[in-house]
Amino acid sequence: MKLLSRILITIGLLLIFSSVVLFVYIFAPVAKVELNYDLNRPRANINQITPVDKNFDIVIPKIGANARIIPNVDPFNSNVYELALSKGVAQAKGSAFPNQTGNMFLFSHSSANLLEATRFNSIFYLLSKLNKADVIYIYYNNTRYKYVVSGTKLVDPSDVSYLNPKSSVKQLTLMTCWPAGTNYKRLIVIAKSLSK
Repeated sequence: MKLLSRILITIGLLLIFSSVVLFVYIFAPVAKVELNYDLNRPRANINQITPVDKNFDIVIPKIGANARIIPNVDPFNSNVYELALSKGVAQAKGSAFPNQTGNMFLFSHSSANLLEATRFNSIFYLLSKLNKADVIYIYYNNTRYKYVVSGTKLVDPSDVSYLNPKSSVKQLTLMTCWPAGTNYKRLIVIAKSLSK
């Protein structure tokens, strides 16, 4: 009877330890980004952030986001966009570039569940912290383009109307899954260009 009790206690402790390790593995990326944001806020000075790649990069000073943008990524092909998201933020194929009139659509961290979320970058985990008038910079071919947030909204995953809306101005649309690590909704951030 004592042997059986020891075995059950050992199994119970191993299960508890495994659960703690899995919990940390799943939530570490989100916790790290949140903690960094809380400790380093405000980071509104663009001069504090050096872009990863001035050929195509996004910098959002308020949330400390700084990532390479992978151009012309098919947003409907998970094999293609998962590879792009492991390297940076994806620009949807067919959307505008910063030097063009129209909508530039960028997306990141499109994952189906929290366990899968840890495989992708966490650049857009803090998009929900953005408000009207916050600034976003896009670097393209060594030129910096400035955008100002005009609004945010939550939409259903099936709503693809934001992917490439007709726009007569230079517009930036950012998208991520919401809540972080789920596939429940999409958080959309819309920003207007201050560049000519």
